[in-house]
Amino acid sequence: MQRTFAVTFAVLAFTFLTFAQNDLPTFKAEAASAFVWGEDNPSGAASSSIRDPVTGNAIHKLSHAGIEVSSRAGFEFIGLGEAGELLSFTTTIVNNTNSALSVRPGGASADGHLALPLSVVPTKKGLGKKEREQAWELARMHCFSSGFFPNQTFFLPNASSKVFTVTPKTALTVSFVTKDPRNYSVRCSMEGCYPKGTIRFSVTVNTTDFVFVWPGRAVVYCGR
Repeated sequence: MQRTFAVTFAVLAFTFLTFAQNDLPTFKAEAASAFVWGEDNPSGAASSSIRDPVTGNAIHKLSHAGIEVSSRAGFEFIGLGEAGELLSFTTTIVNNTNSALSVRPGGASADGHLALPLSVVPTKKGLGKKEREQAWELARMHCFSSGFFPNQTFFLPNASSKVFTVTPKTALTVSFVTKDPRNYSVRCSMEGCYPKGTIRFSVTVNTTDFVFVWPGRAVVYCGR
């Protein structure tokens, strides 16, 4: 439903570069117009969920007035000898209206902690030392190198204000990769591993945030 939603997704695109990843900033209450998956209203957006025909994993959808936004969430461990996990979100925006849509990153959080986008590159060759330290190669991220998620278009930290355009009767698929900002954020058991708590991700379409709320158990492991 469209309502006043007390999160900072609407302004995160302007604050991505404000904090370092380890600063663990938290969300502050601030009004923003949003549709939230699972919180429907006859006059607002409609939520639905389908299974990916290839992986069998959940795809969540929010639809409103000719706009359909669908999202998938996954995670993987960074690698041997390195602490932390990568969270990945792939979102498809389908424009069934007669007007062009603007799309930009709304934001992501893990249990209220701001999760900043990572710089994703095909290769680090040609990058300066500082850029190399902050960049992640696609080949290192199994969620993308394996084809689990598409790897063509990303929201990037050095282009947080970039606006993508979706022309009428077309679609755009874009991904967002971040490092979980929490310490000890994954729980493992005989049933497998999954992030603790609640993960949130949104994209802003025109002036409205489409917000997807993922319980940790629903975030799919797509690592090796």
